[in-house]
Amino acid sequence: MQASINPPEKVQSDYRFDMESLVGYILLTGVLLSVALLAVSFVWRWARVGNLRFEHSIVGMNFFEFISSTLRQMASRAFRPRLFLNMGIAVLMLTPFVRVLASVFYFAFVEHNWKYTLFTAFVLSVLTYSLFLR
Repeated sequence: MQASINPPEKVQSDYRFDMESLVGYILLTGVLLSVALLAVSFVWRWARVGNLRFEHSIVGMNFFEFISSTLRQMASRAFRPRLFLNMGIAVLMLTPFVRVLASVFYFAFVEHNWKYTLFTAFVLSVLTYSLFLR
């Protein structure tokens, strides 16, 4: 009788990075944070003025100018309902950008899938370019 000796099997980790969950959390967090900021803005506006109407225009500026003006208001501690409205809009607009940025890092450093990395980086570049448009 011959005894067969099998080599020890490789122990594989049960942990697998779940990109779908990360994307879901990014989108959920972005939308909920945006809704919370907008709600604070509208409730504060209603409490101050008695209506929810905003005279708000961002014509003539691109997204980065919009963000820099919002950050300047935050730095000067000029907290008003409009600042929270601007922050809610900014978070909502940056949510898909952060999602695509996370996908680029995932495909490049976790999956090492260069084809998807290039495709996703192209989408990221188009999104970035679109934020510079007026």
